[in-house]
Amino acid sequence: MLKFIKHNLETIAGVEIYPIISLTIFFTAFVLFTVWAFTYSKEKIKEISEMPLNDE
Repeated sequence: MLKFIKHNLETIAGVEIYPIISLTIFFTAFVLFTVWAFTYSKEKIKEISEMPLNDE
């Protein structure tokens, strides 16, 4: 199975850039979500975490 995929990918010009692009997108999203998580308001996190316990 891998031989078929590898052969098809070798025939595409410029295919070696796609793994680099996908890694860059993933790494950027990971860093942004990490920064967002650490800078999010502690009061808002507490409010959201208590939502399932409220009867309203």
